[in-house]
Amino acid sequence: MALLAAALAGAPGAVAAADAGPAAPRTPEGASAVLDGLKTFGQAVLRGTDGTVRQIPAGLYEMRVDGGGMLQTYGVGVAGDAQPQARFTEIGWNGTPLAGNGEAGRIRWVLEHSYPQRNDLAGLAKAAGAAALTAESAAAGTQVAIWRLAEGVRVEAVDPEAEKLADYLQREARRLPEPPASLAVDPGEVSGPLGTRIGPVTVRTGAQSVSVTPDAAAVAMGVRVVDAQGVPVTTAVNGGKLYFEVPEGTPDGSAEVTLRGSTRVPVGRVFTSGIPTQVQIVAGSSESAAVATATATWPKLPVAEPADGAAAGGELTAMGALSASAPAVDPDTSEERLAASGSSAATPVIASLAVGLVVLGGLVVLLLRKRPLEDGPAPDRSTDPE
Repeated sequence: MALLAAALAGAPGAVAAADAGPAAPRTPEGASAVLDGLKTFGQAVLRGTDGTVRQIPAGLYEMRVDGGGMLQTYGVGVAGDAQPQARFTEIGWNGTPLAGNGEAGRIRWVLEHSYPQRNDLAGLAKAAGAAALTAESAAAGTQVAIWRLAEGVRVEAVDPEAEKLADYLQREARRLPEPPASLAVDPGEVSGPLGTRIGPVTVRTGAQSVSVTPDAAAVAMGVRVVDAQGVPVTTAVNGGKLYFEVPEGTPDGSAEVTLRGSTRVPVGRVFTSGIPTQVQIVAGSSESAAVATATATWPKLPVAEPADGAAAGGELTAMGALSASAPAVDPDTSEERLAASGSSAATPVIASLAVGLVVLGGLVVLLLRKRPLEDGPAPDRSTDPE
């Protein structure tokens, strides 16, 4: 164990991996982004179950999307403390704190009906019964409503008008379905036999079209990405179906295709850094880059059996079949098997003779004891009664 620990400690990159912290999980769909930080916010008061009271910032974050684009997000967890420059990836509600949360659909309603989606602050204030709202108080009130629905915590906005907005949003929220991914494939993995079109993989996206690019390994093997008619494709649209065409004789393996496009990330879509308390939910999006991947696998080629039947498995099978049938008389081989155990074919005969002699000797002794001695003295009858 000590040697193993030393080897791991000395391995290149071991320290770097430890210092890097939890990495954002790789996702086969949607956008990835870097958190810029909290940009538009007010203040809120969080009351803990232990009686503690603390003031925390509440409002809108901004993210820079890899490949181009910007996102505006709110925090899902009240204690998230999301760090600037952390990497986030798009993901569905499943696998996040919103999974199984009956209020998740109401959170999406809040996002759709509040700032920044509804940037008519005067109209928003009127609907909420507030005197007036600024961008900061509107962001604070929206964040407070999200925290209440997501975690059921006792939190209030410091600004009275922001608090009125939070109450209004929480009261009026209705359940909406989970939004679709900005770009996804369904399913992400397919398999099938050689010589056929493996698939289909269905494209799901809000983009007008996406590019379709097989990886270098697929191209080298002659694998093509085609439509249902077998025509090679380089672009696809929402609902399009893709197939992998693998030539016969191709060694077992897999191929990957990458789809890229540009679209707005739907409001209510979730981004995660791998830390549940730091999950962010989209409140607004510019045109942003999105990526998805799909993989095809095909089975191994069958292995031909040796013609001479010399395989060890074949020999064992043949021997098993022979022993299961009627036994064949083979004195020579039986002698060899017995010799291996220190015996021979004559052993049972010798044992039988020995037993017979022992029994015969016992009978002789018994008869001699019962027979009177002929040459011995006459019995003494002087003591017999008259």
